[in-house]
Amino acid sequence: MYIVTGGAGLIGSAIVWQLNRMGIDDILVVDHLGESDKWKNLAPLRFTDYQEKDKFRAALAAGVPDGRKIEGVFHLGACSSTTERDASYLIDNNFKYTCELAEYCIRHHIRMVYASSCATYGDGSCGYDDDESRIHELRPMNMYGYSKQLFDLWARRRGYLDRLVGCKFSNIYGPNEAHKAGMRSVVMRAFEQITATGVLQLFKSYRPEYADGEQLRDFLYVKDAADIVVWLFGRDNLAGLFNVGSGRAESWNQLAAAAFAALKRPCRIEYIDMPETLRDRYQYYTCANMAKLRAAGYDREPTPMTVAVADYFDHYLGPNRHLGDE
Repeated sequence: MYIVTGGAGLIGSAIVWQLNRMGIDDILVVDHLGESDKWKNLAPLRFTDYQEKDKFRAALAAGVPDGRKIEGVFHLGACSSTTERDASYLIDNNFKYTCELAEYCIRHHIRMVYASSCATYGDGSCGYDDDESRIHELRPMNMYGYSKQLFDLWARRRGYLDRLVGCKFSNIYGPNEAHKAGMRSVVMRAFEQITATGVLQLFKSYRPEYADGEQLRDFLYVKDAADIVVWLFGRDNLAGLFNVGSGRAESWNQLAAAAFAALKRPCRIEYIDMPETLRDRYQYYTCANMAKLRAAGYDREPTPMTVAVADYFDHYLGPNRHLGDE
């Protein structure tokens, strides 16, 4: 049996989908569904059981998360809001929860892949290299990034990074993100805005070296992210931190052009003021260094943005359309 925490979320459901494509469906999905529509992401997927996060953590504390043999754990469960202000909640939900699960997996010799984040890189002044020996130098710009940084540091101090795989996810977008509300990708928002108004709004730049819309990001389609994660899991000789991105710095204007092209609409962008609360912690450039993953043997190229956006718009952005409905 495989365990996928956060299995109803964007990346977690994509991993379940990827495992299903490989013929694997003996999966325990762990999440917190509450009153959200995340349950819709699970409907087309195949898995043997579902468990709420709190019940799973209680079973973990008792040392009996399930009576069956666990082949591996994909830990994607976390609050991914970069604007979450409750630091105590993030420490418990993102840091302590991951510590508990890691301790269990290490103790029982279970392979575990977990979600770190490129948010740990902060403003990028220390680069975007997935080098475990330098993670103490990183300064995240928000509490979410710090909660991820805390676990990376904790795991390194204990020597666990020699046995765990941490995935520093870049800007991931794609099917099964509708439930994320304010944290939905700009790709999904572009679809909604363009189909409703014919115009896409992007933030103005407040740095002279970047024109409006020329702020750069490392974007990665969620299908590519899931492929990388499952590939890493399958290489028992690999451990440590790995960037999971495209390795390309592409602008918001390029993303906008891909969105308008996918919808066969003329490109019309309106540049709007950035909220004051974001200006001091806004990232103007991110680009994951993918050399370490390439050196490990992963040789598949990321889906080009134009192709990925078209696939997303054509097949998944509509009523009741999710991964697994293909």
